Amino acid sequence: MLLNKRAFLGLSAGLALSSTGLFKPALAQSGKTIKIGFAPWADAEFVTKLAAKLIETRLNTKVELVQTDVAPLYQGITRGDVDVMLMAWLPQTHADYWKRVEGKVEELGPLYTGAKLGWVVPSYVPESEVASIADLAKPEVRSKLSGRIQGIEPGAGLTRLSNEAVKKYGLDYTLQESSEAAMLTTVDRAIRGERWIVATAWSPHWMFGKYDLRYLADPEGALGAEERVVGIARKGFGAEHAQADAFLKRLNLPLAELESGMLDAQDTDYAKAVDKYIADHAARVNHWVTGEGQAPA
Repeated sequence: MLLNKRAFLGLSAGLALSSTGLFKPALAQSGKTIKIGFAPWADAEFVTKLAAKLIETRLNTKVELVQTDVAPLYQGITRGDVDVMLMAWLPQTHADYWKRVEGKVEELGPLYTGAKLGWVVPSYVPESEVASIADLAKPEVRSKLSGRIQGIEPGAGLTRLSNEAVKKYGLDYTLQESSEAAMLTTVDRAIRGERWIVATAWSPHWMFGKYDLRYLADPEGALGAEERVVGIARKGFGAEHAQADAFLKRLNLPLAELESGMLDAQDTDYAKAVDKYIADHAARVNHWVTGEGQAPA
């Protein structure tokens, strides 16, 4: 959903999450508050709240979290409504958004690499019947899937690419646009009933730790290849927040650690999962914060 400026500012005011209650306050605050924007995607939420906790507790700088959709986040970065977003999927997923902001923002570097988009089915769906997206065109497969692909929100890059994939493969399917939460609920219900389902998905995601899923092959490359997820900031951020800028440029998580943290967040909550990650990966966290030593492999 694309939001106009007034709607975005309203979200900034109404959905901004103060660190109070989420994170332990720093002993002393320094500098201006840093506003970090994020969309409610599991990977973005974990990385954002991890970064916010460390900026507050280790760099003694207050953080305000602003949750909204992807499109207004990119707009907010260029206007200065938010300082940072840690969820730019490049080169393809957010290509349309990136064209509008390239050269107008500061790049912070990769947060993780090896990310991918795709469509998934439960592993109990026989691979002999459905191995690739092209197999969805088989009449018997379409019937078992009720001619529907379970998707996420309309403004997502994955939704845009999935719509293009439907056309590219000539599929007589409806892409059901909803939200990540609705998609996960639908997948959960289908798996509990051992029903066939195909859904849009991406890695990293905790769903792969909870459910036995497999990606469908994409011989046409409609959903893109491997992606990198990078952080971006408004112009001037680095000059105003040198310590936080250096920290965010060192922030980089192995996919396995990220997915484990995301699953912990689902089993408990984000605050507890972030605390556990920090405790379990002290050397990596210390490198991010201080720049000392080498980041563990």
